[in-house]
Amino acid sequence: MTEAVTLNVEELSMRFGGIHAVEALSFQVMQGTIFALIGPNGAGKSTVFNCINGVYRPSAGRMIFEDEDITGLGSHRIARLGIARTFQNLALFRNMTVLDNLLLGRNHYLNAGPIRGGFLTRRARKEEHEARLKVEQIIDFLEIESVRKQFVGSLPFGIQRRVELGRALAAEPKLLLLDEPVSGMNAEETEDMVRFILDINEEIGTTILLVEHDMGVVMDISDRVAVINFGVKIAEGTPQEVSVNPVVIEAYLGKGDKDQ
Repeated sequence: MTEAVTLNVEELSMRFGGIHAVEALSFQVMQGTIFALIGPNGAGKSTVFNCINGVYRPSAGRMIFEDEDITGLGSHRIARLGIARTFQNLALFRNMTVLDNLLLGRNHYLNAGPIRGGFLTRRARKEEHEARLKVEQIIDFLEIESVRKQFVGSLPFGIQRRVELGRALAAEPKLLLLDEPVSGMNAEETEDMVRFILDINEEIGTTILLVEHDMGVVMDISDRVAVINFGVKIAEGTPQEVSVNPVVIEAYLGKGDKDQ
């Protein structure tokens, strides 16, 4: 039986004037897997994410999501197709509650419109009920019941990360883009986040594309890893294959460190 491809990135390039942030990058993310995209600082990883979820329009190449060409589509259209994202720097509404932040993740499912919504028509009430039901399931899944009505800005950093993950889950994505999900966390918070990521993949069945600097996390949870340096792919394989690849070791450590 042939494995299904969730995302196919073909010869993707992104240039900013004379700067080649990403150059002819290709990789495939198979359905139901965790695929990690790694590389040194400034390698172009977040640029790739910005192309996939419609923040940037690529200079060249194309991206196929479940047999549909999403190259150049706007972020809202890509979200509706089933791609959600978390950010390296938290993008939450700090003066809103956890519950309200999560409800924002359901925005593209609300089709009643302002008039029907304002008069609370049957359709509007049904959509609101479904949104709240889904959000309550996510709150339970991520174990944040105790803070559901607290303002996000008052919460510890690790819990805020969990809230942002929850907001992405509220969109019910088929493909979840995680941009450094354990960045800035302590060991306990990292362990919790890794557990949730694995549960999202294994229990919910969500395909995950991960950017992360913590190599311990990457090697522990990824099915496949691609390594980029200066926007160019230098290696791809299983975590075990990539971890012993001399080109990858040199990119991270430099020749001097490698030879010592």
